Amino acid sequence: MSLDPKTRRLAKGLFKLSLEDGTVSQSRVTAVLAWVDRERPLQTSNLLREYLRLITIEVDRGQARVEHAGDLEPQALGQIATSFSRLYGRPIETTSVTNPDLIAGLRIRVGCDVYENSIASQLAQLETSTL
Repeated sequence: MSLDPKTRRLAKGLFKLSLEDGTVSQSRVTAVLAWVDRERPLQTSNLLREYLRLITIEVDRGQARVEHAGDLEPQALGQIATSFSRLYGRPIETTSVTNPDLIAGLRIRVGCDVYENSIASQLAQLETSTL
């Protein structure tokens, strides 16, 4: 799908209006969507698709998805949130997901960044280095 420059600029502008103190504001997103519903700009579906993409990227930047094989202490999640908030210079919330395929260790994803130190990744590295 090719997005025309005017629609892309409008989506970016609407995205910027959706931010409050550098984070996505639910009330502002609601207001933007009400405006789109009321005004019906050209290429509304393409505009909304691009707007959703931008909002999703921004929301993902503020969340750390922590995958682990076994139990994870709540204090560990708090320490991870604190460390990543300091690293990225913005508030990071954590969500915990059990993934038995990791065998042991953690995989943490913040936006597009992935940090992994698990037995499964070490075994995969070992396998590729011996081939």
